[in-house]
Amino acid sequence: MNQQADRLDHSKTFLPVRIAVLTVSDSRNAATDSSGDILAARVQAAGHVLADRAIERDDADAIVARLTGWIDDPAIDVVISTGGTGVTGRDVTPEALDRVVEKKIEGFGELFRMLSYAKIGTSTIQSRALAGVARGTYLFALPGSRGAVQDGWDDILVWQLDSRHAPCNFVELMPRLRER
Repeated sequence: MNQQADRLDHSKTFLPVRIAVLTVSDSRNAATDSSGDILAARVQAAGHVLADRAIERDDADAIVARLTGWIDDPAIDVVISTGGTGVTGRDVTPEALDRVVEKKIEGFGELFRMLSYAKIGTSTIQSRALAGVARGTYLFALPGSRGAVQDGWDDILVWQLDSRHAPCNFVELMPRLRER
């Protein structure tokens, strides 16, 4: 059995989270967005609500506009993006997130790369996966490959977005994210 599954406290109630999925790509569309499809399916299979889904080109202004709209939407608790986290000139998702994030969750990128290293070795260093919080909304940026989406969801997010995960999880902090 998965070590993280052993950390679920089944005496607690599962609380579904409202998640928007953003694919960042110049080449994918609704018919070819296999990474977005994988992520959307996993979100729903875990019992969460797929609150919205979109594809934006590799353009920081377009990404910021989409993120800002979702951050300001009370029907969205979490945004997970896939794509645009590499090091090429067109990869601007981290820069776009930096424009909206108020608090970084440094450990997310570190953990993602640590887990990814076991599967793809030093190639994981090319990932700029990251996470943060903006006005009470969690933001997670994953690389665009199907494997990276699976790893990010299956090894990290499915657990941290489960209100039953012990000793702690992101869901239990949601009511306090807007505190000042």
